[in-house]
Amino acid sequence: MASIVLFGTFVLAATAVHAAGQAGFLIIDCGLDAALSGRQDSDRKITYVSDGPYVDGGENHKIADDLLTSASGDASLRTLRSFPSGLRNCYTLPTESGAKYLVRLNFFHGNYDGKNNPSSVQFDLHLGTNYWETMTLKTIDRVYSEAVFVAWASWVPVCLINTGSGTPFVNTVELRALGTSLYPNVNINASMSTYDRINFGTDAFIRFPDDPYDRYWTTWLSPNPAWTNLSTQDAIAQQDQDSFAVPSHVLQTAISTAGNGTVLNVLLEKGYQPSLMFRLFLHFTDFQKSQLRQFDVYINNEKIVKYSLTYMAVSSVQNPGWSNTDDGNFNITLAATNISLLPPMISALELFKLIPNITSRTFSNDFDAMMAIKYKYGVKKNWNGDPCFPANYAWNGVKCSNSTDRTTRIISLDLSDRIDI
Repeated sequence: MASIVLFGTFVLAATAVHAAGQAGFLIIDCGLDAALSGRQDSDRKITYVSDGPYVDGGENHKIADDLLTSASGDASLRTLRSFPSGLRNCYTLPTESGAKYLVRLNFFHGNYDGKNNPSSVQFDLHLGTNYWETMTLKTIDRVYSEAVFVAWASWVPVCLINTGSGTPFVNTVELRALGTSLYPNVNINASMSTYDRINFGTDAFIRFPDDPYDRYWTTWLSPNPAWTNLSTQDAIAQQDQDSFAVPSHVLQTAISTAGNGTVLNVLLEKGYQPSLMFRLFLHFTDFQKSQLRQFDVYINNEKIVKYSLTYMAVSSVQNPGWSNTDDGNFNITLAATNISLLPPMISALELFKLIPNITSRTFSNDFDAMMAIKYKYGVKKNWNGDPCFPANYAWNGVKCSNSTDRTTRIISLDLSDRIDI
């Protein structure tokens, strides 16, 4: 019998598993052979590591040969890890408590199992103990899911939950440290999931190194005859303590109204669930003329603000607080005021869904101590994710206090037969 009783706070300094490469970047190529860990993307100079140190369980696979061309441009999509066993399987990522991060998972099934299944695979993602998103993926879908959060411990679990609708899998798990001033609405009690990040007026897909945080800025080159695409070669200077740090390349393009139009309308038809809470950030830079450009900003027909752009200055507008949408769509209207000399224009937008951190979790010092024990003694079994929550996924041998608080203490630990040799 190997039993440990925790009196007060039992703290051990866990040895974090760090990756070579960019400072603040951890890019895990799931299913990558350990011998190839440390490979570098030749275009973006991003270093990929294998996933062995960060996950227990699962199986390594390669996508089908006839779908390799579908993964062209991103070698990390050619391999994946699937989880046919266990209800919850987690990647445990090293973090700094109180620091802000972006985490992104990429998915491409690629018929890795050779079943040619026309049906979708569906499973849930959890950020720590909190529900993040439901993934619904077909064989040829290339999809990613991204979240911004503040770390609550020295380790943060990102978990794939088997809901009985197919085997969960993932191709890459990516973690990037963000500046403390970015996305100030994200805190220890509220994370958010990216739903859209659009770069207007261009067909260029922007990410690292143009964006030092490697956010994906997808393209929206206007097909609307009522719009016109704008661009400049002039560098757009970033402001100190900018809350969004929109890359210069994104701010160098925009859309505006064509001809003598005075109203610019952007409709995001996404079929969002009315129960979900969203936040919308609109990003502007007027790089055309130093004349008055003033417009009213409406989101779903509700006036948010009357706004004036300053020549060559970066600015952003957001809806006040988290809000929902009745019909599942977002309608953004920029209407020039009577005194405006120029029509409205917009460079980019970001749309996020709230991930409320409402589920209880293990006290951070206890969690860090358990991770130290896990790595010290090579304990695996079901030791992944949060040690205490949700209760049906609690770690074997771990006894937690019956607390009504949102953080729970570990009061005892039994290591009998829990160590994999």
